[in-house]
Amino acid sequence: MIETVATGALLAGALFFLAGTVGLLRFPDLYTRLHAVAKAENLGLGLIALGLMILADSWAEALRVLLVWILVLLASATNAHLVARAAERQGIRPWQR
Repeated sequence: MIETVATGALLAGALFFLAGTVGLLRFPDLYTRLHAVAKAENLGLGLIALGLMILADSWAEALRVLLVWILVLLASATNAHLVARAAERQGIRPWQR
């Protein structure tokens, strides 16, 4: 039962990564692409981390996976902010219909 839940979380995480990739390819400008990738990456990696924590052999391994996820969340938010700020400073405007 536990392996089924972990597999479901891993597959759901992979689907969120796939959705983020589709958003990266289909959205019209930098800001919407950045939003799609950042959100899908955070949720996808969170689900994959959950699946790996469920399958971990010890609490120490599960804690390491959680720590990696938290560090990636911080790095992703910082990266998205810096890219958007650099684009704004260069005069790249958001897409409008």
